[in-house]
Amino acid sequence: MKEDFRSIEFAPGKTLSVETGRIAKQADGAVVVRMGDTMVLCTAVSAKEPRPGQDFFPLTVDHKESFSAAGRFPGGFMKREGRSNEKEILSSRLIDRVLRPLFPKGYVCDTQVISSVISSDEENDGDVLGAVGASLAIHLSDIPFDGPMAEVRVGRVNGEFIINPTITELKDSDIDMVVGGTENSILMIEGEMEEISEKEMLDAIKAAHESIKKLCAFQNELREELGKPKREFVAPVTPADIEAKVKELAEDRIKEVVNIGLGKEEYNEKITEIKNDVVAQLEETEYDEDQMKEAKKILGGIEKNELRNMILEQKRRIDGRSPSDIRDIWTQVGYIARAHGSSLFTRGETQALVSVTLGTKRDEQSVDTLFDQEAKQFMLHYNFPPYSVGEAGFLRGPGRREIGHGHLAERSLRMMMPTFEEFGYVIRVISDITESNGSSSMASVCGGSMALMDAGVPLKKPVAGIAMGMIVGENNTVVLSDIRGEEDFMGDMDFKTAGTADGITACQMDMKVQGISFEIIEEALEQAHAGRMHILGKMAETISTPRTEISKYAPQFIKMEIDGSDIGAVIGPGGKVIQTLQKETGTEIIIEEDANGKGQVTISANDLDKAEEAKNRIKMIVGHLEEGATYKGVVKSIKDFGAFIEVAPGKDGLLHISEIDHKRVEKVTDYLQLGDEIEVKLLKVEHGGKLRLSRKALIEREDS
Repeated sequence: MKEDFRSIEFAPGKTLSVETGRIAKQADGAVVVRMGDTMVLCTAVSAKEPRPGQDFFPLTVDHKESFSAAGRFPGGFMKREGRSNEKEILSSRLIDRVLRPLFPKGYVCDTQVISSVISSDEENDGDVLGAVGASLAIHLSDIPFDGPMAEVRVGRVNGEFIINPTITELKDSDIDMVVGGTENSILMIEGEMEEISEKEMLDAIKAAHESIKKLCAFQNELREELGKPKREFVAPVTPADIEAKVKELAEDRIKEVVNIGLGKEEYNEKITEIKNDVVAQLEETEYDEDQMKEAKKILGGIEKNELRNMILEQKRRIDGRSPSDIRDIWTQVGYIARAHGSSLFTRGETQALVSVTLGTKRDEQSVDTLFDQEAKQFMLHYNFPPYSVGEAGFLRGPGRREIGHGHLAERSLRMMMPTFEEFGYVIRVISDITESNGSSSMASVCGGSMALMDAGVPLKKPVAGIAMGMIVGENNTVVLSDIRGEEDFMGDMDFKTAGTADGITACQMDMKVQGISFEIIEEALEQAHAGRMHILGKMAETISTPRTEISKYAPQFIKMEIDGSDIGAVIGPGGKVIQTLQKETGTEIIIEEDANGKGQVTISANDLDKAEEAKNRIKMIVGHLEEGATYKGVVKSIKDFGAFIEVAPGKDGLLHISEIDHKRVEKVTDYLQLGDEIEVKLLKVEHGGKLRLSRKALIEREDS
């Protein structure tokens, strides 16, 4: 590929530049895309022949962000990048989901796309640039491809849409949405927004598509001038005799089961029985291994076609529902005894068991990426154990799917969460999917909303989510509400929206076909709104507002403010004072200096009495001592005239011998020993901060 440099203004004030033929020339395709000083190297390589027996498309997409791109060292001991972080995984998914449906059906050669951010101005995110670069690298190569495609980010500031907003512009934006597609159709949407309407969302998608069309046309121009001839690829053809034989044995039987209207388990059982029976009959013939594989594919295709035809022709679904019907919902809160909040959300055969844990500032998650170094104080983790679909499997760390689903659920709820300043707790939500038959991420949103309210988190409004599907026929299109797993697999769209009664807070859409009109997308949005309102109503039957009290098992905390000059005294040399204070009171103390130079102190404990004790001792350390108050102290030294009592780290007071007891005291050691803990009353704070203490003031006289 020869060297070339081009640029295009694809939106007002937004210019993208492309360089080819200089870097990574041994890859099948390679380009460097640039906006501002953010540069992304995108490469594509695909094997010339498939592996023997390969029967699926092995596409791998990796987006990598090197800290050197921003002139920084990575955190941690190793000082080098390791496995992909969450941001890189989510960016990889954004690229993959638009590329994947654009490879020709039947293409099964190993294919790898790598998007590497090599320079970052920390204003222009490399994720959408990587998507454009990945498309162009494949488009210019000899790899078979039905593209090009492009992705852009949409923001909105003061009512005006901004394409590919900078990080600074996004801070004032009420929309952060990535849209991907071709010149003719939208293929992917993902983002979060501040309770926007369905119309506003559709307008944002349309604005994005205008820029997508320009970027696709730009790629086609480069292809005409610089592209390599595409390698020959002929899609495999199903042998007619095998297809006829399989249809003869299975088509009528599968059609009968599809039309009964069964639940997941019974449906799968009957379909599996038919498939096993047909395979057994075919194995008695002279079919070889490859022909048997083809026969099994045909069986799957028959099932898919029958399901689609029933929906398109009868407007009736596998379980007997109409296109807009929502499955039965039942919910419960407070299910987990010792969790700070919990819920069970069950919709049809999908169930999420959700728990909420409240923590202190020490529990926040450190974040170190190119664009974000602020600690996370709200996180949602999604788990999908194999038993949820009746399978046995290895339990490993979260995969890309789990991270993607958890991120969608997290951003769905995030817009309605209180700030740390408003609530003061770090919050972790865990959604364990205990049953799955479609849209477990949206069940996590619903269950998460309910569990947060059960925990007493002041959620601004309840949030619900719903997954929509679509079946596209030759003459009509049917939009489906609350799709099951089979409808997701054999359908043409998976469109998830989450939000409150007043608007959308997050969305995710993936299309498997091109050419869907904006009118169909609008219909799906309106049908999703009706479904979301129905689900919110069902949730409200169990809980609709946050509880007024938090769990007795959650950390209790109080806050206080001290002068900035007193922070050092509370911490002490090498942290000795604050460590002693935490150990003796059983508390956790965090001190931060605010913008005004004041010390903001947060004291947390498993009960408020301990926190109050620590607060009083901090008051003593910084000189906020109340005459007449009672303090618990430790005998630090004994003299002939009395004892010195440490009532707080670094704060000693004199307990004169005359104040030890009502009776005459001859020897201090008859009453006190070093290290004794005693309660004393502060009689007076004398000039210079000297403390006069009394023990006898707390002892009842024997002759009284």
